[in-house]
Amino acid sequence: MSEKSTREVVEELLTRMAAGDHERVAALFAEPVDWRLDWPDEGHPAVPWIRPRRTRADVADHFRTLAAYHVPELNGTSVTQVLVDGRDAVVFGEIVQTVRGEGGAAYSSPFALRLTVEGGFITRYHIYEDSLTVARALSSQG
Repeated sequence: MSEKSTREVVEELLTRMAAGDHERVAALFAEPVDWRLDWPDEGHPAVPWIRPRRTRADVADHFRTLAAYHVPELNGTSVTQVLVDGRDAVVFGEIVQTVRGEGGAAYSSPFALRLTVEGGFITRYHIYEDSLTVARALSSQG
């Protein structure tokens, strides 16, 4: 996969994520996918989208669940930089979300998303964020 092809897949991923098109996001992923979130393996009881993922159906479920817990009109997540090296890419940015429900806790966190693209599909999706901030925002909704 050339750098341009990797960049194109990453840019398409970001476009589909921003549009909230969960099924089309999932279509960009290989099966199985190497999926990792910056959380302990057991996840956190207040953050239901944190669990192992391997399939496109799992990926779509992740993004649907994530969306169900946030107010889309208040999403201010932004990408500040995309670095591409062959089949690997890293996306840097800031997550800005507001939790649905009474009180609507807002939170923000810098993030780094490590991706690998092979054969036109995302084979690795590892995201690193301030998981404590996310857990605190979701826990306040309980």
